[in-house]
Amino acid sequence: MNSKQRTAAAMNHQELDRVPVMCQLALGHYFLNCNYKPSEIWFDSETFARALVELQQEYEFDGILVNLPGRPPDWKNNLKASETIDNNEHLLWKSGLETIFPPDDNAQTYQNGQKPLERADYRSVDIDDPATYRMPGYVWNTWHAPELWGIDPQADLSDPAVYPAWFTDTLKEVQRLAPHVSIHAEVFSPFTHLMELFGYEQALIALVDDPGKCHEALAVFTQNMLAQVEVYAACKPDAILVSSAFAGAGFISRQMYEEFVTPYEDQLYQAIRQHGSKSYVHTCGAIGDRLDLMSKTSVDGIDTLDPPPLGTVHLEEAKSKYGERFFFKGNLDAVNEMLGADDETFEQAVKKRIRIGKPGSGYILSSACSVAPHVKPERLKQLTELAAQFGEY
Repeated sequence: MNSKQRTAAAMNHQELDRVPVMCQLALGHYFLNCNYKPSEIWFDSETFARALVELQQEYEFDGILVNLPGRPPDWKNNLKASETIDNNEHLLWKSGLETIFPPDDNAQTYQNGQKPLERADYRSVDIDDPATYRMPGYVWNTWHAPELWGIDPQADLSDPAVYPAWFTDTLKEVQRLAPHVSIHAEVFSPFTHLMELFGYEQALIALVDDPGKCHEALAVFTQNMLAQVEVYAACKPDAILVSSAFAGAGFISRQMYEEFVTPYEDQLYQAIRQHGSKSYVHTCGAIGDRLDLMSKTSVDGIDTLDPPPLGTVHLEEAKSKYGERFFFKGNLDAVNEMLGADDETFEQAVKKRIRIGKPGSGYILSSACSVAPHVKPERLKQLTELAAQFGEY
């Protein structure tokens, strides 16, 4: 079987040759281990595509998650200057914004004087008027500001036609470069957009202080994400991940999860299924108390499954209760079993996940959350070696 076939079989609980391997790598890992400038990886569609494929080939992963949208090919025309200060790459934009790239972490964009980007105020925002909230602080992983990319700030983002052709450039380039690999696209949960809209502290307050306003925003963001699902689905990815990182018990209660997350995400899962792709959800941290709520939605799989102490999911218990309902991806503690572990601890942890996840198919070997920037490449290569040795069916 090739990687595409192997991963598809796992996601469909079908017979396969061995447990597939697919980790999401932190952007800082690409910065450290690819011979490109961090700004080129972050802002250039073709460069990011090459970086994704290069490390997939080096580690022999069976899948690639394209976790940034494409960028406009003329993005450099919006730059005023670039320089390196204390090993950090600085981009100065004509708009006055500044983006700083640490050598091993995500890019951070600031206003003049490195002041935090402005966020919307839930007490005054008008969800029906995008001008009141489409500001640089609300751009979650898409654009630092609409004016930088030539997108009308008043554009109806629920209309698939308003998304420029370059939006899918990275996805299509990865598909071209790696035709036999399982290629996944990513959209963000409406709840993640809510967190980004107001900022995390204010958004959590808004859930209690003005739940009606939150529901209004979530309904709008759901329509926007449905449009992105349609745009990505036209490229026929093998799966679409819904990134819902901030919906675990460390942020919101089970009751809030049921009210503010599942009704909106389920619309995305249903749309993804209608477009012929598999769906799965990425939620960090403690989600053991809400697997049953996830099972009531249309989602096909669950990603991360952080084990204790980072989370609350024991793979054996989850597999026993929900192994036929979901495909699972993850459960390797990205900190204590990958980044900070000695070789013996790491190897035993991997063997344990293969042993538990393997029966009945439906398991993809992976770090629970993103692979940390400083995890050694040799350790990631070993994942596939161990899957080949102990994951055969």
